[in-house]
Amino acid sequence: MISESEALAAILAGVPAAEIETLPLAAAAGHYVARDVIATLPLPGFDNSSMDGWALHAADCGQAGAPLRITGEQPAGADRGLTVRTGEAVRIFTGAPLPAGTAAVVMQEDAARDGDHVIIREAAQAGEFIRRAGSDICAGQLLIRRGDVLTPQRIGVVAAQGMAEVECGRQPRAAIICTGEELIAPGQPLPHAGALYNSNGPMLAALLDSSRTALTVSLDTVRDDLPLLTECLRARLEQSDALLIAGGVSVGDHDLVKPALLALGIVPQFWRIAVKPGKPFLFCTAGRKLIFGLPGNPVSAFVTAVLFVLPALRRLAGAVDAAPVLITARTAGELHNQGDRTHYLRGTHDPAAG
Repeated sequence: MISESEALAAILAGVPAAEIETLPLAAAAGHYVARDVIATLPLPGFDNSSMDGWALHAADCGQAGAPLRITGEQPAGADRGLTVRTGEAVRIFTGAPLPAGTAAVVMQEDAARDGDHVIIREAAQAGEFIRRAGSDICAGQLLIRRGDVLTPQRIGVVAAQGMAEVECGRQPRAAIICTGEELIAPGQPLPHAGALYNSNGPMLAALLDSSRTALTVSLDTVRDDLPLLTECLRARLEQSDALLIAGGVSVGDHDLVKPALLALGIVPQFWRIAVKPGKPFLFCTAGRKLIFGLPGNPVSAFVTAVLFVLPALRRLAGAVDAAPVLITARTAGELHNQGDRTHYLRGTHDPAAG
């Protein structure tokens, strides 16, 4: 039996490098960037106004009350090549390029138009309401590191660089197999005492889907039959990058996962971990394929999937930081671990409680 940290290190060490694919931005959310994204364009690309208002010359910034002659209008879009001089003002809008000679922008709420003139009610400071070229992003700046997940915000940054596509790690394909004579698909009547609804399959598929770590390509329920299970493993390994097997990984007479793997020439790397719940957990590889044997107990299956399966799938998808995210919290009461294994407990987290 190995420790939780040893198991996670061994699993991540066995994950092959991500396969790279090019995706349109609309399909890239949740994927991991395959290469550093470096800015080629400064943002903003030109000096512009951050407000609707009036562009002023430096000589008029510190004054208020004197009428300034309106000499033009600069909306967002094409630069009209305007110039503002002493005693003049140019009407300007948010995002519009600055006329030559602009030292500050006065927002429209602080000015009053009177025919061909505008009266500035409050003095402006040099540089006020001006966004300088490159003030957000400069050319050559590292925008996204290899292995970072593409969030909506990061996709916006990539799009602002004019990129319509981005190189990402390919999302792994996962097959889920639940073993046991007692398992019945939800929606069907239980045929006899001792029958159970298969909750592991839908739960694991939902976990993969909600975490966006892998695409579930199949979900099978296989009774305790060695040839049948062996053939199912063979078929699903051919169509997937990762195989999740729930149940049948312990040492009982009906635990057939290890014999089925051995029949395919696949030797488990380890199959017991010092965690509770989740001690009977199996891991091995077959070429680039990852194989996980999870306990049949639904709570144990969930815990081991979060601790070990999701990190491995994130790494397979191209993540650099793949380990589970930990948060520190204060329990409502005292907890004691009476055993020698890391013990995971069910509970709820209230961020407001501290």
